[in-house]
Amino acid sequence: MTSRYWVVGGEYTDTHFSRVVDGTTEEHLGPFDNYKAARQTWAARAWATVDNAHRRYRIVEEPGPVVRQRFWVLGGDYTDTGFRDLVPGTGEERVGPFDSYKTAHDAWQARAWATVDSATKRYRIVEETTV
Repeated sequence: MTSRYWVVGGEYTDTHFSRVVDGTTEEHLGPFDNYKAARQTWAARAWATVDNAHRRYRIVEEPGPVVRQRFWVLGGDYTDTGFRDLVPGTGEERVGPFDSYKTAHDAWQARAWATVDSATKRYRIVEETTV
């Protein structure tokens, strides 16, 4: 999920815009899936109330969830150069997680060079994204 946007505002007691007029509440229009849609609504509200110095609207972004990327080095010894089936009795090696692709690449490179003489050993980098 990405950020959502809200148009927030109303009539305030003064031009500091810190407190709404008694008996009213701040309007919250939205959510909008993108900034452009929020801006269109903001512009319509702002222009409709342009003659009132105590009315104000603003766009507020509600950030989406934090997306975390991790990288793993996976591989092992396969039965042939098709690299589909691991040698019976062995499991896939899983090295990591690494917080950056570069760190994972360094680990992959070390594994790949250590097994360069084996035509049936292969390693790859896999990205894992979590919210």
